[in-house]
Amino acid sequence: MGRSLILDTGVLIAYERGKIDRTIFDDDDLAVAAVTVAEFRVGIELADTQERAAARSRRLDLLLADIDVLDYGTRTATYHAQLIAHARRTGTRRSAHDLIIAAHAAETGRTVVSLDARQWSA
Repeated sequence: MGRSLILDTGVLIAYERGKIDRTIFDDDDLAVAAVTVAEFRVGIELADTQERAAARSRRLDLLLADIDVLDYGTRTATYHAQLIAHARRTGTRRSAHDLIIAAHAAETGRTVVSLDARQWSA
């Protein structure tokens, strides 16, 4: 088994659209946070046609068949609270969803994979 990774929404979308080489994850243990699924589903809900919504939904179902979805539990909430407190103490702006993904990473020992390097740098 390769790396233990958690994909953020931008990577999941790029993965779904074939904009990144999917083979780079072939040997890896992949996961997404449940909030990432929700963010992806917003795109399904906002699709301009029923056909596009259905196609996105099918592709998401196919992706999730091979990727673990991490649920937000009390242990995740503890990490999330610690990260929120750290961000506030340091004056670092982070979205609640990004901090949930980071909390899952801290909880599970996974590395966050994001297309937005700024969001994860200190």
